[in-house]
Amino acid sequence: MVGVILTGHGSFATGLYQAVIQIIGTQAQFSAVNFPDGMSCEQLEQQLTASLKECDKGDGVIFLTDIIGGSPFQLSAMLSSQFKHIEVISGINMPLLLEILLQRDELDIQTLRLKLVENAQNSISSLWHEQQKKPTINQECSDGI
Repeated sequence: MVGVILTGHGSFATGLYQAVIQIIGTQAQFSAVNFPDGMSCEQLEQQLTASLKECDKGDGVIFLTDIIGGSPFQLSAMLSSQFKHIEVISGINMPLLLEILLQRDELDIQTLRLKLVENAQNSISSLWHEQQKKPTINQECSDGI
């Protein structure tokens, strides 16, 4: 199974991590590393390296970051050049995160990367676009997801 490490500025990573647990439950080989204000890049690198060693069980690890070019992305990219079977994807959101977590048992790391990037555009929508697909939206908030 491919390991997954979320990382991003502020509490971005743990926010998504906690939402995943609420929706699909605790996940193996899955961790979150925040980059809060005041943390040094050296500290972030140490935490990312520790998470990498924890999450990598032989099938590789995908780093999922908030924005391309930011410190979490750059340090993840640096680690990908030092270790084998590491992918780095930027611009992660909840639908894509759920997709990767639910499919990582079945697909290899390169296929996961390709599929995730291909499906990224479909993970963003608006109320107007959804109403064009379905004329009525259930106004009742039952169990949700």
